[in-house]
Amino acid sequence: MYTIALTMKKDLHPGNYRAVVFQDLNNDFKFLTRSTVASDEKIKWEDGNEYPLVKVHISSASHPFFTGEERIVDIEGRVDKFKARTKAAEEARESRAKAAQKQAQRKAAKAEKAEAKKAPAVKQ
Repeated sequence: MYTIALTMKKDLHPGNYRAVVFQDLNNDFKFLTRSTVASDEKIKWEDGNEYPLVKVHISSASHPFFTGEERIVDIEGRVDKFKARTKAAEEARESRAKAAQKQAQRKAAKAEKAEAKKAPAVKQ
């Protein structure tokens, strides 16, 4: 017969839990809970006490899974970065087209010059 002894590790979980206010930056929803997260900001809560404030980009109050809404949340400027990349790509494409056109003109001028050298000058 086998016996399994289950023992929990001591001091595995942090002991510095305290009340903290989390604020959702999408819809300004705030909630008070316990956490160990560090924060330099403070906020006065509804009960009149001051608590550390942690700002989050998305929470259950704004996440599409919980709200049932579908919307695009652009927190890190991804749309702006994309627009900047497409603008830079378009400018590079135009620059390459101008360079190719200029090179073609040079090649045509060079060919014309060579053609003029080949053909004898006609005197009248």
